[in-house]
Formats: sequence, C-alpha cells, structure tokens
Amino acid sequence: MNIQKMMQQAQAMQARMQAELDALKVEGSSGGGMVRVTLSGTKDLLGVAIDPACVDKDDVETLQDLVVAAYRDASRQVDEAVQKKTSSMLGGMMGGR
Repeated sequence: MNIQKMMQQAQAMQARMQAELDALKVEGSSGGGMVRVTLSGTKDLLGVAIDPACVDKDDVETLQDLVVAAYRDASRQVDEAVQKKTSSMLGGMMGGR
C-alpha cells in the first residue's frame, strides 16, 4: 500500500469520525435522574434538565454537585463511545487485526 493512499484513508476516517462525534448525543445523570445533562460526542453541553424537586434555595451547593456529577457521568460515556468508535475504525483500517 502506498503512503498517499494511506493518507487519503486516514483523512477519510478522520472526517467520518468527526461527523459521528458531532451526531453523537449522550445523556448523563445524577441524583437518581433528578439532574440530567446531554453532551455531544465532542463534549459540547447541549442541554440540562433539573427536576424542580431538587431545587432548594437554601441548599444550592447540592444542586451544583448534582450538575457536576451528571456532567462527569455523560463525559465518561462520551469517552467510552469514542474509544469504541476509534477501535472499530482502526480495526477496519488495519484489516481487523
């Protein structure tokens, strides 16, 4: 295989991976689902949903902690999805080795 063909394959794989990451949406949650965040595959924050039952003006810190925990949950899920997609693409490019 020549180097030019390999570079074209790598560029095509990168473009496909970017498109898949842009299309990927992952939801993370905390507090038993009371706080949910949605991230793209590039970890852009797309949305936040907060159950009104967990909003307490006298305990804002707990709500803040729940938002952070939900973001971390979604971020971990994005990392796992990206790792799977990358492994799948690289496996296909290398002939399944």
